[in-house]
Amino acid sequence: MEFLTQNNNYLWAISALISGVALLVMTLRTKTSGPRLTPAQATQLINREDAQVIDVREQPEWAKGRIAGSRHIPVGQIDQRIGDLEKFKERPLIVVCASGMRSASACSTLRKAGFEKVFALDGGIGAWEQAGLPLTKK
Repeated sequence: MEFLTQNNNYLWAISALISGVALLVMTLRTKTSGPRLTPAQATQLINREDAQVIDVREQPEWAKGRIAGSRHIPVGQIDQRIGDLEKFKERPLIVVCASGMRSASACSTLRKAGFEKVFALDGGIGAWEQAGLPLTKK
């Protein structure tokens, strides 16, 4: 306890606590959303196993560019439109958002609905673009 009262060390303690909580949240999010893929791994899964890409971004983001062949279902509509995805239940699903945060909750919803092969694109569309992979507006 003496450490905390000397020379404003409480700031270090608070920083350590915040870091620990953030690490715990990230760990729990990964466990509920399932595995994450790099853009290269996603490309391989699309090419080798005919994976279906599900883009959960909002309409204005979707209109700016998307992965070719992806289906657009905003994250807020996943529950209502789960029936649209039933025909893809046997195929791998790659869930994409802008940065990888919204896709985690969508993956969790899909897993609860019985989809077993669900992956989130780590880093989202930003990582896809950074890897030099193409987007389409068609």
